[in-house]
Amino acid sequence: MLDGNKVLFSGMQATGNLTLGNYLGALKNWVTLCDEYQCFYSVVDLHSITVRQDPAELRKRARNLLTLYIAAGIDPEKNCLYYQSHVPGHAELAWILNCFTYMGELNRMTQFKDKAAKHADNINAGLFTYPVLMAADILLYQADVVPVGKDQLQHLEITRDIAQRFNAIYGDVFTVPEPYIGKAGAKIMSLQNPEKKMSKSDENPNGSIYLMDDPDTIIRKFKRAVTDSEAAVRYREEQPGIRNLIDIYCACTGKTPEETEREFDGRGYGDFKMAVGESVVAVLKPLQERYEALGKNKDYIDKVIKENGEKAAYFANKTLRKVQKKVGFPERVR
Repeated sequence: MLDGNKVLFSGMQATGNLTLGNYLGALKNWVTLCDEYQCFYSVVDLHSITVRQDPAELRKRARNLLTLYIAAGIDPEKNCLYYQSHVPGHAELAWILNCFTYMGELNRMTQFKDKAAKHADNINAGLFTYPVLMAADILLYQADVVPVGKDQLQHLEITRDIAQRFNAIYGDVFTVPEPYIGKAGAKIMSLQNPEKKMSKSDENPNGSIYLMDDPDTIIRKFKRAVTDSEAAVRYREEQPGIRNLIDIYCACTGKTPEETEREFDGRGYGDFKMAVGESVVAVLKPLQERYEALGKNKDYIDKVIKENGEKAAYFANKTLRKVQKKVGFPERVR
């Protein structure tokens, strides 16, 4: 990792299976960011337990996700890839920040309302204070920038508010993070409902392409993708299904929508869907092969987990010690 570079923090939950949307929209773009930033990429397993998890399954998914980070090309020597639960500073700082966050702010968080509606039988305090833990994740590493989608902007705003409030009381303690505005990742929509983002929690498995789907499954899902009755491959708002397929094709081939329109001018949707499916298979095949090889190299993954966890803890503890001193906790005898 390059000391002196600005710090970037991001993470993914170890729940569900990552989709093509997760890869093209985020993971693929993370690979090159280490040239510009000091990057911390967390498997945010503390966040995962706001919803009941099977313990063995959560452990398995967490390891699989960290392995996928590496398979996607994120170098653990140049970046810090770690389990959130392996760095106690996340939970410690979250408690302190809870005491600098107002109930009214948390009541306004739209994601809490959405999740509470989906999990009415388990509306727990962790679900409510989730944004404070997210703030701790970011502020713990003095992150300058955070890649966020529109659905996470509200969480970054409350993080900024908490940091500014703390700084106003105790001085310049936290870096106030900005949203990362870089090369936009492809926004991939559901194959069955192109008005919604492709999601790993989609109840219809045909709506999402999962990173570990085999070629036959990928082609079958694209054949079933929702289109329209116009029978023309055009990149138009009025054709959301075809527009989404063009976005996927362009993200996988490097072509532009205009080039795609010319390539498939006069050809039917069947040909186009097959071509999109094959382009996705070509992109995912090397990732799947690297993932399979890494999965067999237990010692290497264990080494990454240990070394990167220690690296994350080192940076986290620098911030945590400063915060503990500011709020008046007794100094620890070392």
